Amino acid sequence: MRPVYLDYNATTPVAPEVLAAMMPFLTGGFGNPSSSHALGRQAHAAVERARAEVAGLIGAEADEILFTGGGTEANNLAIRGTLASGDNRAVVTTAIEHPATEECCRLHEAAGRLVRRVAAGPDGIVRTADMARAIDQGAGLVTVILAQNEIGTLQPVADIAALARSAGALVHTDAAQAVGKMPVDVRELGVDLLSIAGHKLNAPKGIGALFIRRGVTVGPLLVGGGQERGIRPGTENVPYIAGLGAACALAGERLTHRRGTLAALSQRLLTGLREAVPGLLLVGDLERRLPNTLNVLFPGVSGRRLLEACPAVMASVGSACHADSEEPSAILTALGFERAVALGAVRLSLGWDSTSNDVDTAITEFAGAWRSLAPEQQSAA
Repeated sequence: MRPVYLDYNATTPVAPEVLAAMMPFLTGGFGNPSSSHALGRQAHAAVERARAEVAGLIGAEADEILFTGGGTEANNLAIRGTLASGDNRAVVTTAIEHPATEECCRLHEAAGRLVRRVAAGPDGIVRTADMARAIDQGAGLVTVILAQNEIGTLQPVADIAALARSAGALVHTDAAQAVGKMPVDVRELGVDLLSIAGHKLNAPKGIGALFIRRGVTVGPLLVGGGQERGIRPGTENVPYIAGLGAACALAGERLTHRRGTLAALSQRLLTGLREAVPGLLLVGDLERRLPNTLNVLFPGVSGRRLLEACPAVMASVGSACHADSEEPSAILTALGFERAVALGAVRLSLGWDSTSNDVDTAITEFAGAWRSLAPEQQSAA
């Protein structure tokens, strides 16, 4: 039996359309975009076409898109690149950020500057009023994840951005998990900076983008040539950039024609698991979440052991960036879950390739694995 892949929040397969867009620049079209000859002009045109495709997906202008090596680099540029070495203004963020944001904030703190972290409610969503109080104390930058990567909850970024900008602060959102799964428009959000990770939307690993609103200054983390406006120097990765552009174009088509697909499959999965596993809990708000993401708590078992007993389904016990230890997710403990309960977490994330058969197989396999483990776990307790 083909294993069922339910870990699309960790990474996605490269779509055939994306690979087709990349191949010409992995073979004959190998020119440097900075070269003035025919091969160079061909490569330059591919980069600019991809820039427009990325911009089109998020409602930006092409000249507001900067290519990076991934979502982590985009977050670092957005946070560290906008806070000059002598900038002592505070950063306001949340307690449920991805490590690529949190670690940047820790660097800011290590330099003797202030970071205010706002806790999320039990539903996995930060309260706008709490963010307002933190912003009112003074802030140079507000950075809030758009869709929480482990539990899928959507944060009120547009409301927070309005408060931040009225207070004179820049606003960044890590949209790595959101872009390609739901409509994202930088104008509607009101953000100054927005991070994209290509491998979350069927592009290869190692490519991403940062939206930088016109007029916002971002300093480089590296020095070199003048590529990408001098903010991200180095010869452009043309094949991967072309792939990201194709992935964004494909995502736009899918969102137009198949918008309800992921939500319907997720609901089918959640309903089936609740019927098969009494006491199963969903983490986070039921409605204000990504259409593809479920973080569920299996009672009386370790999520890690459950996955080991269920090799027919590939999923995660939390964020794939720190999924190698038998400790509860820091996100879940921040939401108030006790350690024993949080250890039962399994993150199930669907993709555009997921089918109803995949969902039904996962329900059956998880239910069987849980029944085999739960008595043992409960007697040990």
